[in-house]
Amino acid sequence: MGLDLRQLRYFIAITEEGGITAAAKKLHMAQPPLSQQLKKMENELGVQLIHRIGKTIELTDAGKTLYRQALKITKEMEECQKEVQETGQGVRGKLTIGINTLSDARLPELMLRYKQQFPNITYKIQQNESSQLCRLVRSREIELAIVRLPLELSEFSVLHLQGEPFYFVTSDPSGLEGKPVNYRTIEPYPLMLPSTEGLGIYHRIIEQFASVKITPRLLGECSDIALLMEFVSTGFASSIVPATVLKLHHTPRIHAYEIEVSPHVSTSGLIWLKDHYLSQAGRHFINLVSELH
Repeated sequence: MGLDLRQLRYFIAITEEGGITAAAKKLHMAQPPLSQQLKKMENELGVQLIHRIGKTIELTDAGKTLYRQALKITKEMEECQKEVQETGQGVRGKLTIGINTLSDARLPELMLRYKQQFPNITYKIQQNESSQLCRLVRSREIELAIVRLPLELSEFSVLHLQGEPFYFVTSDPSGLEGKPVNYRTIEPYPLMLPSTEGLGIYHRIIEQFASVKITPRLLGECSDIALLMEFVSTGFASSIVPATVLKLHHTPRIHAYEIEVSPHVSTSGLIWLKDHYLSQAGRHFINLVSELH
């Protein structure tokens, strides 16, 4: 007859709790029926799923395969149920979205408009590096993410957000007042750049220097933006940051100058996984962002 969804959930609990006793407690059932269900699964499949080691268990190779597939099947079933319920009940649910560590000054206004349109939605908002946000979307832990570009995004649908200017930030304004600031102006300054080499905003800045055949004086990189701006304010280094960072982290000791580059390229995008179910909450957020950009 094959395994049913209830048995798969039993096996997930046994695996994650590390034993039948603990799993039975989590499932609010007696231990003997759970042991019987495990035995029934092994008989049905004709393979041993676990080794008992004292009071704990260890999965066989077959057990590991079943656990991995059980997670996938139960997740897909939950998504199926959620989609059906949302269709029948209207716009309810949870918006799960990630935001990169540079953040985005536009997000609070976006969220306010979204809440005004869909007051029954609840939220899960996570902050992380853009590459990690891609992993979280890929594993379905979140549905949407605002990431810094460029990144390898072949697995994702991408809505490019409106470009924003870059600013040169320094604690030493001497020689800059009243002058146009471009990458040649910045060349003599030792720079500490945001993000991680080869990814996102770091790569975009290096790209801009290369386009005008200038090699910057790189002192290093820092993924903690608040700390980076502290480095700038103390005179440890200067930096280049998008406008968003200034809005969120500007201090009186930092002087900021817009870099003359035209046109402003898109430095961030809203992503979601291609060819996968997307909740009503997620679809409505994408539509809102599309309308505003």
